[in-house]
Amino acid sequence: MVAAVLVAAVLQEDGKMKIGRLFKHLLYPPWLVRCKFPPASLKKIEQAIQQSETQHSAEIRFAVESSLSFFELLQNTTCFDRGVDVFSELRVWDTEQNNGVLIYLLLADRTIEIIADRDVNKKVDSKEWSRICGVMESLFRKKQFETGVLKGIEEITRLLITLYPAQVENINELSNKPVIL
Repeated sequence: MVAAVLVAAVLQEDGKMKIGRLFKHLLYPPWLVRCKFPPASLKKIEQAIQQSETQHSAEIRFAVESSLSFFELLQNTTCFDRGVDVFSELRVWDTEQNNGVLIYLLLADRTIEIIADRDVNKKVDSKEWSRICGVMESLFRKKQFETGVLKGIEEITRLLITLYPAQVENINELSNKPVIL
């Protein structure tokens, strides 16, 4: 039964699921996240987010995931779809000014998404998010994962400083700690 579902899903003509993507995700072990983001890198990312948030009143989260589940692949879940789910799960939307930003990295697809809350999306064009993702992806292709994330945080910080200047009492509404899913 499972084999029949798998074959049917892989053979779909409309391109919803490709066998290459299926195998990439099924064979991408979760421990590879720790190879690309060892504890020292995660600490630097956390510190960069903390430093960033002293310069503006918005919130930044970083989440990385090795691969999607078989069920998510059958549903043709994209990196963006999963990023929106993670945005919700991490409650990035739960800020007083609706100014949370999530950097979501899906390693098996080698794709990054920046998901921003309502108020940020009103003020930042999607082309700007794509540009920042491109900067990060170019560093990831060079195997510079920590540097790529730090550069992304730096670029997002520049935007947020102009949109959400730091307040006298900057309240940290969300954790700065990177999340490995």
